Amino acid sequence: MAPDASELNATLRELSPKVLARLVRRHGDFARCEDAVQEALLEAHLRWDAVPEHPLGWLLTVAARRLTDAVRQDASRAAREERVFREAVEVDVPDEDDTLALFFLCCHPSLAPAAQIPLTLRALGGLTTEEIATALLTTPATIAQRIVRAKQRLRGIAFAVPAELPVAEVAQVLYLIFNEGHMASSGASLRRDDLAAEAIRLTRELRRALPEDAEVAGLLALMRLHHARRDARTTPAGDLIPLDEQDRTRWDAALIAEGIALVELAVTARRPPGPYALQAAIVAVHAEAVDAASTDWPQILALYDLLLAAHPNPVTALNRAVAVGEAHGAAAGLVAVDAVAQDPRIGTSHRVDAVRGHLLARAGDAAAAAESYARAAAAATQDAERRHLAARAEALR
Repeated sequence: MAPDASELNATLRELSPKVLARLVRRHGDFARCEDAVQEALLEAHLRWDAVPEHPLGWLLTVAARRLTDAVRQDASRAAREERVFREAVEVDVPDEDDTLALFFLCCHPSLAPAAQIPLTLRALGGLTTEEIATALLTTPATIAQRIVRAKQRLRGIAFAVPAELPVAEVAQVLYLIFNEGHMASSGASLRRDDLAAEAIRLTRELRRALPEDAEVAGLLALMRLHHARRDARTTPAGDLIPLDEQDRTRWDAALIAEGIALVELAVTARRPPGPYALQAAIVAVHAEAVDAASTDWPQILALYDLLLAAHPNPVTALNRAVAVGEAHGAAAGLVAVDAVAQDPRIGTSHRVDAVRGHLLARAGDAAAAAESYARAAAAATQDAERRHLAARAEALR
């Protein structure tokens, strides 16, 4: 009987980082071990009629044999071949969970985000080079090159959980992956749900490894709350639907409930709350409103004030300007936007013009709003967003 493809893929995706971590801990050569795991996964796809009784042991055995084969073929490393070859292949499921160490290795600060993201998706997500390339809108050759270079750079770096956990770096990589799935930076589709779901799965793994970390809980809450609105964010044709026009009955109530529970944990477990917890709290306020008119904008503005004071960021400042406009009127919001526009890090972004257009329209200046929307549309790189902004400009003319 042919195996259930979804069950097979889910099993391999869950187990591949455990196999890789086990091999790296034992043999220390991340590049060789990663290649061996990829070969074991391919062999499983070819040979499994059904998921075996001990899939982790099966994969460990095959991956260890492929690693041995690879070392054997390297004549310049004869001594290492002998050592690896003589070691008995361990098929018992290990007690140690090296997932956390693997997270930190893939997100090592010596790697640029352009390398951290595909390496994390490959090593921890179990995605193929082609799948990663599709998700990141680039070519398999580019992704393969980034992964090869990343593995070369990681040579000699110890495989272990650091004494001081760089959780913020790992969280940033996971959030970058999620954001690309939630709001694609370019291309025809506004969202890539598979990529967002994978980021959530990996963050859930990180939370399993660090259950006491409030920021990891906040990050997972933030992702779940955003992901809960995915079906309501676009039309069947893929056009963008703004938050205040979304059909809230299409929001995923179960995901929202899980997200809000995590927010409550994240904001109380750490004082003051971290940036992910505060962002999640803002999204939770939106999620709790039965309709757009019921949104508690003063509370959202207060949360943005806390976030901006502790973690200054021009994107946060621009989002706060929207909250100012909703809580205190469009004129006040425009003053806030003008202040943000002075920041060279964001002053030329099309999002500044998009927010300004929104506030000018609310202020009744249709002509100026249309001009702002048109400028934003011309600079947008994402097709659905560009169509939305252009339509707003046209409607105001």
